[in-house]
Amino acid sequence: MKTIIKSITLLLTAITVSTSAMAQEAQPKPSPAATATGKVKGATITINYSSPAVKGRKIFGGLEAYDKVWRAGANEATVFETDKDIMVEGKPLAAGKYSFFLVPKESGTWTAVFNKEPKQWGAYKYEEAKDALRVDVKVKPLKATQERLVYKITKAGFSLDWDKVSVPVSIK
Repeated sequence: MKTIIKSITLLLTAITVSTSAMAQEAQPKPSPAATATGKVKGATITINYSSPAVKGRKIFGGLEAYDKVWRAGANEATVFETDKDIMVEGKPLAAGKYSFFLVPKESGTWTAVFNKEPKQWGAYKYEEAKDALRVDVKVKPLKATQERLVYKITKAGFSLDWDKVSVPVSIK
């Protein structure tokens, strides 16, 4: 009888743990993984990132400080990949995988950074010496708040849209 009670107790414990784990997995992640991919001037561009939400917060100049390297997403650094050599804002970038960072600035001209170390957690171990390319880009205001960070690939390049800002980067 004791063996049966122990078996039932173990079974009920396993069911409870399993149900709890499934409930946690069913909840949406605060910054879900996302991918943007497309063709620009014959090159296949893929951007892997995590997409945080505004959630009523002040994003630029608040959550994300001005004049500081930012991972341009959440969690791991955003990864930018091109299968062909491209020109970014008129400067060459070789085919390959890069971590992509932005340096937000109050002036409205931000710095886009393509770093040779594609596997990084955030920007905590970012090293400027490993940059493959840095270019300045002019941000544009969005007409409406973009709640979730999103990357869009167009025929002219790509953009990051979040909060009240669009950061377009041209590719040729």
